[in-house]
Amino acid sequence: MNLLNRFLKQTSFESYEDFRKNYQVEIPENFNFAYDVVDYYAEHSPQKRALVWVDDDDNEKIISFSEMSEYSLRAASYFDCKGIRKGDCVLLTLKGRFEFWYCLLGLHRIGAIAVPATHMLKKKDFEYRFDKARIKMVVSDNDPELTKEIDAAHESFSDLVQIKSCLKKSPNEQWDNFSEAIEHFSPVFDRREGGNSAGGEDPMLVYFSSGTTAFPKMVEHNFNYPLGHIITAKYWQNVIDDGLHYTVADTGWAKCVWGKIYGQWISGSAVFAYDYKKFDAAKLLKKAAKYKVNTFCAPPTIYRFIIKEDIEKYDFSNIKYCVVAGEPLNPEIYNKFLIYTGIKLMEGYGQTETTPLVFTFPETQPKPGSMGKPNPDYDLKLINSEGKECDPGEEGEIVIDTAAHIPAGLFTKYRSEPERTDQSWYNNFYHTGDVAWKDEDGYFWFVGRADDVIKSSGYRIGPFEVESALLEHPAVLECAVTGVPDEVRGTAVKATVVLTRDYKPSDELVRELQKHVKNVTAPYKYPRIVEFAQSLPKTISGKIRRVQLRKE
Repeated sequence: MNLLNRFLKQTSFESYEDFRKNYQVEIPENFNFAYDVVDYYAEHSPQKRALVWVDDDDNEKIISFSEMSEYSLRAASYFDCKGIRKGDCVLLTLKGRFEFWYCLLGLHRIGAIAVPATHMLKKKDFEYRFDKARIKMVVSDNDPELTKEIDAAHESFSDLVQIKSCLKKSPNEQWDNFSEAIEHFSPVFDRREGGNSAGGEDPMLVYFSSGTTAFPKMVEHNFNYPLGHIITAKYWQNVIDDGLHYTVADTGWAKCVWGKIYGQWISGSAVFAYDYKKFDAAKLLKKAAKYKVNTFCAPPTIYRFIIKEDIEKYDFSNIKYCVVAGEPLNPEIYNKFLIYTGIKLMEGYGQTETTPLVFTFPETQPKPGSMGKPNPDYDLKLINSEGKECDPGEEGEIVIDTAAHIPAGLFTKYRSEPERTDQSWYNNFYHTGDVAWKDEDGYFWFVGRADDVIKSSGYRIGPFEVESALLEHPAVLECAVTGVPDEVRGTAVKATVVLTRDYKPSDELVRELQKHVKNVTAPYKYPRIVEFAQSLPKTISGKIRRVQLRKE
């Protein structure tokens, strides 16, 4: 049983062209995912699996929709008792704990705004979020290092952040014990009507962007946002009704709601959550095999670790479909994974501000290195520096034309920052800031962030293509390509390279890497400067900070 027929006029498509022409989401009035999806399943299919949760200590919890509904109602009663009201912002930093789903849905019921955050934040990060989002309450995992950072930040914001609630054991008397508390609260919390009702275009969720070039901005989504993720789950991840889907992401990242709740549940699939202490590809593969995961999504970095494992030791018989997103996919990873597993990785591309903008539809043939074709719910265009639509093969910025239609998956604004909103969304176009080109078959190919594209000797060089070429060499573990000032060329291509354990830096290796790039891609793109490093600067979400490399 799934709910696709409640929200789509047509649910099956013979081709991408059929999909592009006939896909249409029907948005109910005042839609609220907690009431209209979770409670619907709880009433009509109460024992249907919602969440399969495991951790490194072999604890497991299989949660039905009946239990998910009950505990999210208890959470709503708890939040309401603590004074949380519609429009209040509540920070959730819960790692991979199953209580995240109770909290998120409980806040949805009230109309409060969930602000998920990673457990890797430090004092200054929490201070920034407390201040910018006007956080009223924090619900945290009880990791002592995490609660220490929150406590330190809270000293300056005690008048603003009124409640701190912790899972399991509270670290000190300032903290509530969430896990104990909700057991004593009522599993009845009626849907509110009139001005107190929550749904539709009310704000529901705020994510702080990763901030590769500036302080993080608050990306706000409304209650219709989950419907935009039907495409994510059903027509990109290809989830199975009554199956089990696993997206590798902890609850602090937007990728979590892309792959661990909204679209998957509407499409009838349960979600798998592995709450690991430290990422280990071998353990991940064992868990996925043991619990019979059917569909899988992860960034290229995860696949890079997976293909280094002895894959033949693991049972892949239950995995039917695998997708990749989060950063561009290097063809080398695609090809090796296909050889080892027989599974084609289906790429997708989107932003915290959106649902998938471009992806490989199940009925289309993937082109390794291509993001795929446009999401039919978005009027997507590539425009050049003159504001004109690009011809095939011409590079341009990816923009969304919102003149006729604003998709359910598109953010509403940068919260509390109208200037930032106006800088990226004007004249009915939302500007992604990402550069790509389209081939004759309509497939999109990522070039890079607009700020990252290198202009050297009159050529435009996308860092991703050079990085992909370098990653094919066995010496390269990871790399970042940037432009540096050059008297002759204006800008020269520079590669900062982290080596695999079997290689050491040398002038000979520099020449070998340069020759390798010349053989793989157009010779003018080769890095004239190669610098070796122990690691690359990254954002908290793991994205390489090329802007820092350029400054250095």
